[in-house]
Parts: sequence; C-alpha cells; structure tokens
Amino acid sequence: MPHKSGFVNILGNPNVGKSTLMNALTGMKLSIITSKVQTTRHRIMGIVNGEDFQIIYSDTPGIINPVYKMQEQMVKYAYSALVDADIILFVTDIFESPDQSHDIITKLKRIKVPLFILINKTDLDSSGAVSRLTSAWSGTMPDAEIIPVSALKGINLEKLLDRIISLLPESPPYWPKDELTDRSERFFTSEIIREKILLNYRKEVPYSVEVEIVSFKESEEIIRISAIIYVMRESQKGIIIGKQGLALKKTGTMARKDLEEFFGKKIFLEVQVRVKKDWRNDQRMLRQFGYI
Repeated sequence: MPHKSGFVNILGNPNVGKSTLMNALTGMKLSIITSKVQTTRHRIMGIVNGEDFQIIYSDTPGIINPVYKMQEQMVKYAYSALVDADIILFVTDIFESPDQSHDIITKLKRIKVPLFILINKTDLDSSGAVSRLTSAWSGTMPDAEIIPVSALKGINLEKLLDRIISLLPESPPYWPKDELTDRSERFFTSEIIREKILLNYRKEVPYSVEVEIVSFKESEEIIRISAIIYVMRESQKGIIIGKQGLALKKTGTMARKDLEEFFGKKIFLEVQVRVKKDWRNDQRMLRQFGYI
C-alpha cells in the first residue's frame, strides 16, 4: 500500500476552537487553550503517524487586524498556512456567520487544495444554528466540504480524519515516525506558563506578557527550570507579582503542576518578572522571543 503524507493547516477567527481541535486531532495538548483571544501566538505543528500515513497538523493564530508588530507576525503565521497546505481546515462555529470572515473567504476561494469548513461547537446548538449555517456556508463556499463538529466532545472527528487520510497525497513521511511536534521543550514550557497568566490575570496584562525560558536542566528525576516573565510597565510587574508575591506564587504553582504532567517528572520552577517597555514593537525582542 502506498504511503501518504501531507500538511493539514488549521485557520480561523479567534475563539472558534482551533487549538481545541488541534489537540483533539493529535491526541496531545500541544496548543494552550483559554477563553481569551490571541491565546495562540505562534504556528505550532503536531504530527500524527499511522502505518501508511503521516499527517502534519498546523495550528495558527486567530485572524485579526494587527495593531502592533507582534500581531503583524501572528497574522503572517496564519496566512502562511494558506501557502504550504495540502489540506485546509477552516474553523468557524455556531455563533459565527460567513459574513464575519469576508477577507479570509476571499483568500480561501483562490486556493487549489481541498478545503473543509468545520462548524465547531455543535454540542452547544439548541436552536438549529448548525442547519442554517451549513446552508449559508454551502452558498458562500460551494467547493468546500462542510462538516459540523465538536472539537470538545469529539463529534464527527473520526469522519474528518477518514476524509483527511483519503485526500492526503502519496509521499514518504516528512518527519521521523517517532516525532510528535516541531517545537522544543522550552517552547512548551513557556506556553504553559503563559497559559496560566492568561487564566489568572485580567484586562491588558496577559496581552502585555511574554515568557522566556533562560534555563532548562533535566536530570533523571527532576527538571530545573528558570523563566522570566516580561511585562511592559512597572505597574504590570506589580500586578503579576501581587501582594506579598501571592499572585506570582499561584501562577507558578499552577504551571508547575501542568509541567509535571506534561513531562512526567518532578519540576522545580523559578520565575522572575522584568519590565521591557513596548517589547511588542521591538524587532530585537521579537526575534529573541521567536516571532521573527
């Protein structure tokens, strides 16, 4: 039987469930998930291997109108997924109509690869939205295959997987069969810490934060990690640390527990907070954080 391999890229607006879908399709928590927009900042690959196939999924940031340089890079990551895809999964949900995605729809109509419109969060539909939106998307994107899904509940994901495998091009694997992702342990460590910041702090603070892993030392029984949380203002530093350091301690404890589950080892986590004014528009800092 010939071997099939291909790049399956996931796109969509913020908060439609792209990262939940990515994690469900790969069977791993590769993308952090919160209810806040812009949770995903980078393009993250997850690799699923079968005996005669390899699927390289790619999660991308939500499509937004950028305000600062970091967001410009995020949008570039999203649109780059249109260029190198063998299959595209455009994720929408039961609360979003086609007219809310005009710009990306214009681009999607130009692509020459198989396109799926995935109407996510069907488990929350109590008013017939799925039926109405299926008709609306069929009229807007007549060449696309429309599948209602629930990434959270796993609804129709087996059907989607079967369709993806059937459409993969014949090719040897692009990655070794034991590879699960293109990202490093340091990357996932910084993302897990940033997820806890998104969960624990409100307003602008989480969007002004970046996490850098300055030390990652692994032994047989423990991983010792040193991280820096960068913020843009002294007032934000105070908020992150909190009264008597309690807010930072809570964030660190939550991150450590998730890291121990992720790596399957005891974690010693040391976290500092530093101010770097307007880092989101600083080319050097963006390069240091891996955006460029």
